[in-house]
Amino acid sequence: MSSLAVVVASIPSPHQGTFTIGPLTIHLYGLTLLLAIAACIWITGRRWVARGGDWDLIYSCALWGVAAGIVGARLYHLATSWSEVPDPKWKGTLEIWHGGLGVWGGIAAGVVVGSLVARRAGADVPLLMDCVAPGLLVAQAVGRLGNWWNQELYGKPTDLPWGLEIDMTHRLAPYFDPGTTFHPTFLYELIWNLLAVALLLWLERRFRIRPPGLFALYVTIYCFGRFWIEMLRIDSAHHLAGLRLNDWVAAAGVVGGLVWFRYSQRHGRSRPRRTSPPALSGSMAVPRGRVRRGR
Repeated sequence: MSSLAVVVASIPSPHQGTFTIGPLTIHLYGLTLLLAIAACIWITGRRWVARGGDWDLIYSCALWGVAAGIVGARLYHLATSWSEVPDPKWKGTLEIWHGGLGVWGGIAAGVVVGSLVARRAGADVPLLMDCVAPGLLVAQAVGRLGNWWNQELYGKPTDLPWGLEIDMTHRLAPYFDPGTTFHPTFLYELIWNLLAVALLLWLERRFRIRPPGLFALYVTIYCFGRFWIEMLRIDSAHHLAGLRLNDWVAAAGVVGGLVWFRYSQRHGRSRPRRTSPPALSGSMAVPRGRVRRGR
C-alpha cells in the first residue's frame, strides 16, 4: 500500500449534522450555507468597490438575490426530485435543512433577481456579473460541505485511499457492505470550484475580457466540472437518453457559456476599470502582455 493510502485510508463522515444550544437545534447544513453566502458577498463587494462601486448596492442585491436563490434552488429540487421529499410532503417541502437545494435553480433565480435590483439602481450589470463570478464559485465550494454534514450526494463505491465513509442509515441500496467507501463527490466539486476561481482570476489579469465574459466563463467551467462529477453520483435522478438530467443541464451550460462568452467579446462594451489599464479596441480578449503603453 502506498504511503498516501496509509496516511489517508478513507475520509470519515460526521455522524450527525446538528448540535444543540439549550432549546435550540443548530443544523450545520444551514450554517454552511450562511458561511457560503457571507463569502460570496465579501468577495463580490471587494471586487465591486475596487472598480468604483459601493457596498450598499451589494447588500441590496444580496438581500433579494439570496432570498430568490433559496426559493429557486428549492423549486428546482422539488421539480426534479419530488420522490425524495420526505412525507408528509407539505412539511418535507419546507425542510431545506435536510438538503435538497438545486444549485441550477438557485444561481439562475439569484442572478436574475440580483441583476434586476442592480439595473434599477443604474449600475453596470455586466460588470457586476463579472465581479460576482469568483464569489459564486467560492460559495458553491463552501456549500458542498453541507452535503458532507448530511452524508448525501456521494458517488459510486471506490477503493481509492480518499474514499468516503457513509453510515448505514445514509446508504442507498444495494451498497450495504460495511467495508464499502464512496467517491467524495462533494470534495471533487469543492476542489474543482476553487481551481476554477484561480483560473478566472488569472484570466482576468492576463486578458482584457469584456463584461460579462468572466461570468460566461464561470458558467462554462463550472458546468464542465459538474458534468463529469454527475457521472459519479448514485443518488436517484431522472434520466434522459442514458444520462442524468443534471448532466444534460451541465452540457447545455457548457455550450451556452461558450456561446455567451464569444458573443460578449465580439459585441460587448469595453469599459475601463479602476484596477486595470484602459481597455483596447478589438472583438476578442487581448493578452495584456502584448499591450504597449505610451509614456
